[in-house]
Amino acid sequence: MSGAAAEPVSIRILDKEYLIACPPNERDDLMRAATLLEERLKKARESARGMGMERWLIMAGLNMANELGKSQVREERTARELGTRVRQMRERVERALAQGQQLEL
Repeated sequence: MSGAAAEPVSIRILDKEYLIACPPNERDDLMRAATLLEERLKKARESARGMGMERWLIMAGLNMANELGKSQVREERTARELGTRVRQMRERVERALAQGQQLEL
């Protein structure tokens, strides 16, 4: 994170305005997050008609946490697969170099 001072950024969620302190280089990320949260909250509110606000807020939060968890699992799997591929390539290169050195003798 850069040394830039946080500045207040106005975001609107469910018809309420919030001022959030945010470094200038993170403003776009904050705006995207606020938009995503607004969309998810509206969707949860519509699907949970007749339920109390706390219940549909929890539903929206759980859905987002579930998606984040799945994304993290995919990211970890991809990192492991990439690490395996890099190790295999390194081993092939080392074998090729060893064979090449033997042939030169």
